[in-house]
Amino acid sequence: MKTLRFYGLTTLILFLGHGVVIGQSKQSTIKIEDFDDAPIISKHIYGHFAEHLGRCIYEGFYVGDNSMIPNTEGVRNDIIDALKELQIPNLRWPGGCFADTYHWKDGIGPQENRPTIVNTWWGGVTEDNSFGTHNFLNLCEVLDTEPYLSGNVGSGTVQELADWVQYTNFKGKSPMSDLRRENGRDEPWTVKYWGIGNEAWGCGGNMRPEYYADIYKKYVTFMSDADVEGGLYKIASGASNDDYNWTEVLMKNIPKKMLQGVALHHYSVIDWSAKGSDVDFTEDLYFKTMKESWLMEELIVKHTAIMDKYDKEKQVDLIVDEWGGWYEVAEGTNPGFLYQQNTMRDAMIAGMNLNIFNNHADRVKMANLAQTVNVLQAVILTDKEKMILTPTYHVMNMYKVHQDAKLIPLSFESPKYTYEGESLPAVNASASMDDSGKMHISLVNIDAHNENMVSIDLNALGIREVTGRILASDKLQDHNTFDNPNKIEPKDYKDFTFKKGVLEVELPPFSVVVLEGIK
Repeated sequence: MKTLRFYGLTTLILFLGHGVVIGQSKQSTIKIEDFDDAPIISKHIYGHFAEHLGRCIYEGFYVGDNSMIPNTEGVRNDIIDALKELQIPNLRWPGGCFADTYHWKDGIGPQENRPTIVNTWWGGVTEDNSFGTHNFLNLCEVLDTEPYLSGNVGSGTVQELADWVQYTNFKGKSPMSDLRRENGRDEPWTVKYWGIGNEAWGCGGNMRPEYYADIYKKYVTFMSDADVEGGLYKIASGASNDDYNWTEVLMKNIPKKMLQGVALHHYSVIDWSAKGSDVDFTEDLYFKTMKESWLMEELIVKHTAIMDKYDKEKQVDLIVDEWGGWYEVAEGTNPGFLYQQNTMRDAMIAGMNLNIFNNHADRVKMANLAQTVNVLQAVILTDKEKMILTPTYHVMNMYKVHQDAKLIPLSFESPKYTYEGESLPAVNASASMDDSGKMHISLVNIDAHNENMVSIDLNALGIREVTGRILASDKLQDHNTFDNPNKIEPKDYKDFTFKKGVLEVELPPFSVVVLEGIK
């Protein structure tokens, strides 16, 4: 039996597909480790992603200011309220693959003068550019969230990206700031976070890492830090999954002074040619999806090890700016729109991955769930005037207590979830202490059948009172619908005992629990 220590470089990779046997016990004892030198869990781990894809922007976020659906400058008020409740820290836009075909100047100025664009990546639909830079950045102000702009490197130019930076950020007089003022915005928005292309190894240009590293350096050379406190935060298009050579080449060839973050993309996909149903899935597909989701731990460990080799001071951050579940589209929907339902399986993916990110807070400083509305593992689904919150939304709402809190490292021996001779850790967890002294522990039990018991000694933290919330349902395939929008939602959780500083917790099958401890 191996001990899992959820902090820094963990050993979870030993459990993924290597025949390691974990103990048979369904009882686990979690130990609170010393956290004097533990990192802060960046709130930006809880970021989101809004691409011009399917019904994410149009018919999702944006209905136009003439819509009968209540809106603010064309953006649905119910979506604004839902995202405010989540306290989303950042929002990535306009892609994704779409970013490297998007020319930002087509989306500014009077709407009647804007040219159309064919979205060649997602469904071949024609868009009218009615949602552009002003719409997005004004929305971020309303949400009190940081914009994260993905620049066009694939089909754009250095000058085009440099102009976008100046348009959004420069306070003084310049061609681009003058143009911004002509379009009705006097003060800049001050956009700090910039992605230099997207998936340069694929839809962003099918580049070799050596070529992209040179392109990256060329682009960022001409991006001005003017009027941005601390300078721009520039994020390189990073690896897909286990392409460790990509990370190695970027870390080796790009000077750290030019690089603040390196991206990583990983989706919990079992087979790109046969991804399985979003709702009518078997336990076999569920187990395989959980295995792919657990792979995030191994990927972070190995990519981080490469980064450590070239950056021992941890000056460059790992940015997981695309993650989540990806299945076949919902029956009867456009295959290019990537609309899928969101079940308890997605809640497991969300809880597990957020715990992994929290536990690697020393290097993972931002992550972006794909995607916010109506696409892939969305937190919100819409149908005309109707809107529902998904199980993934509820997990992120429960977990928001970890934002900018101090990580509490945990160690414990997880029971196993076994299916047809293969095993995975059934329980994963993360914990933190916020500025007010409140402790939070998030626990996920991915076992499809068995409850698991967890014991946690909280005496070292001086905890005197514990409360909890749980997300659970009867079936893994359960989901919220427009006819039954509240089938799955968090409830008060009381299936625990707390005596003499020791917390005994009962975790139902496929459930997410967040506990709060008060001194």
